[in-house]
Amino acid sequence: MSRVEQLEQRIAELDAAELKELRAWFERYDAEVWDRQIENDSKNGKLRQMVDQALADDRAGRSTDL
Repeated sequence: MSRVEQLEQRIAELDAAELKELRAWFERYDAEVWDRQIENDSKNGKLRQMVDQALADDRAGRSTDL
């Protein structure tokens, strides 16, 4: 059995309060992972590339007003 399958099995055994606690923890954890990824992308120039591409697309008429 894989680790994910083991986790799925254990999660299925949680009561409502424990599941609520797990959801809250996972939301915090997921946000922290996302923040680290954005920070890394910013440091390595990936976001700059995306901004430059978006601006180029806009100049070429490949965008629409919101």
